[in-house]
Amino acid sequence: MKKLITCLDVRDGKLTKGVKFQNNIDLGCPAEAAKKYCEAGIDEVVLYDFSATHENRDIMTDTVEKVAKVVTVPFSVGGGIKSLDDCRRVIALGADKVHINSAAVRNPQLIADATREFGRGKIVLAVDVLTVEKTDAIPSGFEIILAGGRIPTGIDAITWTKRGEELGACEIVVNSMDADGTKEGFHIPSTKAIAQAVTVPVIASGGGGTVQHIYDVLTEGCATVALVASMLHFGEYTVQGIKAELAKMGLEIQF
Repeated sequence: MKKLITCLDVRDGKLTKGVKFQNNIDLGCPAEAAKKYCEAGIDEVVLYDFSATHENRDIMTDTVEKVAKVVTVPFSVGGGIKSLDDCRRVIALGADKVHINSAAVRNPQLIADATREFGRGKIVLAVDVLTVEKTDAIPSGFEIILAGGRIPTGIDAITWTKRGEELGACEIVVNSMDADGTKEGFHIPSTKAIAQAVTVPVIASGGGGTVQHIYDVLTEGCATVALVASMLHFGEYTVQGIKAELAKMGLEIQF
């Protein structure tokens, strides 16, 4: 059964959206958006404080708390998660799952430690992936990028996501830096390559603009979950409208 989830990128406590994490515009209150999407039938809400790591600050816990109070579906939190204490803090505020990205690359043991303390179903490995020239170090041609797409690592995305699963990650979020915010379609090659390399569910993120894009990444791209943001935030589609179209296309989608 495939799922549809949404991501609330926040900056300074406000819902925001940009293209490849740049030129962001503010779109209002994240708690109001979360409540609306829950009522509309979204399967999960992800809150992502996308500038926390780059700005070297803690995640905005007041925003997490406000959203946690209104969500009625599984609630995940990411951005600026650097330690077990950060995980404890957002879980205590109501997060069902924690997304770890840059901190896990810098300290892979954090995934294992967090999984041991909170349970395997709590820790999600999020990766920002950029298509690059294939090298001995990056044989897949997909590189892990940190700090909202600002810092290249020289780490192969396939190698890293397989290790993340071994360390205990229950899901992998694959956010394509090639496609993020473009609404021109998910990046099928990187999503498919990672989905075929791991056994845990893969969440496709970045680039969704049409229902066909979602269908493609959930079928050809081998993703289990599609994450959409701009499609909903700008009012171009509704949750139920997307799911109804996917069902007509023959996809088994959770309602």
